[in-house]
Amino acid sequence: MTPLPKCYGIIPCRYASTRFKGKPLALILGRPMIWHVYTRARQCPELDQVVLATDDERIFSAAQELAIPVLMTRRDHSCGTERVLEAAQLLQIPADGVILNIQGDEPALEPEMLTELLGPFTDPAVQVTTLAHTITANQAQDPDQVKVVLAADNRALYFSRAPIPYAGDNKEESYLGHIGLYGFRMKTLEKFVGLKKGTLEQREKLEQLRLLENGIAIQVVQTTHKGYGVDRPADIAVVEKIMNAKT
Repeated sequence: MTPLPKCYGIIPCRYASTRFKGKPLALILGRPMIWHVYTRARQCPELDQVVLATDDERIFSAAQELAIPVLMTRRDHSCGTERVLEAAQLLQIPADGVILNIQGDEPALEPEMLTELLGPFTDPAVQVTTLAHTITANQAQDPDQVKVVLAADNRALYFSRAPIPYAGDNKEESYLGHIGLYGFRMKTLEKFVGLKKGTLEQREKLEQLRLLENGIAIQVVQTTHKGYGVDRPADIAVVEKIMNAKT
């Protein structure tokens, strides 16, 4: 085992969300969502730097007013991971540096989740990490809740929108639900973005399958925390209730 290399948190944000336009600037408990995500990410002691990456002047200006470090990135990215890579290149992160792709719609983010994501990188062989937590058989039926199955060493074997593994006669079996936070070594992030979409990725609409299809292992950390993403305006009231309960 080795000490952690320098670690960076990058929060990709775009204004034109399909289901919730302007979501990064939506007010949560009186402050824009980006303020909450950034503030909570900064509470992770292992992160040397946290920045916002956007392609929108409104988000850029709001971040500056809130004293949030922000980078302007291109508008032609097809996904948040590509935006994270551009920001990492602008920051000149070294090949072995570690980057966390922190979702910009998680205002109730637990900083400990980021610490958990970073832990495996003390092993030089680990290239990518993500999180999962236990969910019920009923929750596993929801295709929006991605499931993951693991090898004995906690490497991901497969991710799916279907309930995996097959429950058989045990209908009360629990599952592992994936939480969409990722850690990458810089060199692996560059390789990932340069790869073509695979058959499984296109079928499941899950970009992490591109890694598995190309033989790049994903180390999964099981956490007791949950993700509380904001996908639609109606989710704001739910998240505010959760955040109020934590204070």
